[in-house]
Amino acid sequence: MREVRRLLPPLDIISAPTSMQRLKDRGFSRAMERVLGMDPRDIIAEVKASGIKGRGGAAFPTGFKWESVYEAPGGNRYVVMNADESELGTFKDRALLEYDPLGPLVGMLIAAHAVGAKKAYCYIRGEYRPIERQMVNALQTLADCGWVGPHAVEVEVRRGAGAYIAGEETALLNSIEGKRAEPRVKPPFPTSKGLWGDPTLIQNVETLANVTLLFAHDVEWFRQCGSPQTPGTKLVSLSGHVKNPGVYEVPFGFPMADIIADPELGGGITGSGRLRAILLGGAAGTFLSPDQISATVLDYGSLGTFDASIGSGAIMVFDDSVDLSWVLRKLAHFFADESCGQCVPCRIGTRRIVEMLAQGGLYSRVQDLRDLAQAMRDASICGLGQTAPTALLSILDRPNWQGA
Repeated sequence: MREVRRLLPPLDIISAPTSMQRLKDRGFSRAMERVLGMDPRDIIAEVKASGIKGRGGAAFPTGFKWESVYEAPGGNRYVVMNADESELGTFKDRALLEYDPLGPLVGMLIAAHAVGAKKAYCYIRGEYRPIERQMVNALQTLADCGWVGPHAVEVEVRRGAGAYIAGEETALLNSIEGKRAEPRVKPPFPTSKGLWGDPTLIQNVETLANVTLLFAHDVEWFRQCGSPQTPGTKLVSLSGHVKNPGVYEVPFGFPMADIIADPELGGGITGSGRLRAILLGGAAGTFLSPDQISATVLDYGSLGTFDASIGSGAIMVFDDSVDLSWVLRKLAHFFADESCGQCVPCRIGTRRIVEMLAQGGLYSRVQDLRDLAQAMRDASICGLGQTAPTALLSILDRPNWQGA
């Protein structure tokens, strides 16, 4: 079996996902009990030693983020689980919350204990109604253990309003506060001034699940899997022209080509049977050619040689019948529709990309597209405007690749 199941529950587990028995079967109760007997500084030190990086896309070292919140001045502190999974081609957080919701939720409670937060929020995508009910049931199990409630950590589930931009961490904070989901200018960062101006820790669902596994075991166990630079596993959302689309868990350092071709993972290319490209990381991701895919592994350093990153873990596979220029036009429309309109570089820039691609095609105004992309990267307030041209540039920057 090429897949490693750490975050995802073993296939032979039979306890209900939200049950007390699942807490015991997966070691989550052991993790929580161990943390409650630890000093917050020791918890943070263990997270730092584990090498866990954020799994939401930015890959920022988790332990350092926790330390920033812990050391920030201010009376109240908050923890937010970002489950507003809206990146195109990404559905791994949904699978994790469906099959094993107690893992991320215990990780959220561990984080709250480490940074001194008495209030936590689960911000979940509005379309995930069945998953939301699953989370509520799981929180009741944790309340029965005495870990959630007025005398422990109060947890509130907030439903997103269906906007892609609400997944951006500061827009998410505005949404929780009852404001329009628009990004805030940074700095200050949420770690020092987040919800209602207080230090706030925001973590992706998958990141928090990794934290729970760490404390259910130890640093040595956690680092046995993955690469020295990036320990642990990664959930990938595989879609497109593959025989076995779905969510898979593989260790960092795993060959990119094997994710697609291994019979127990993607299973190979469908459609024409010939691979043209993958889009790695979702709408804001990077196109990689077959040669590049064969030459890299699932790790930040290896992918960085091609100016690519793992992002959200989305892998969209395209056979050679797909016109990638058409894909770029669809992505451009997506960003133009989803821009919140707050800043001019993003509001106007995303529209101009749509117009340029429609008027003359991909290669007719290459320098204009590059100049516009640079302005959006430099001047947009948030990641939507900064990364909207990334997929487009990944093709323009490879003039020898006839992928589009």
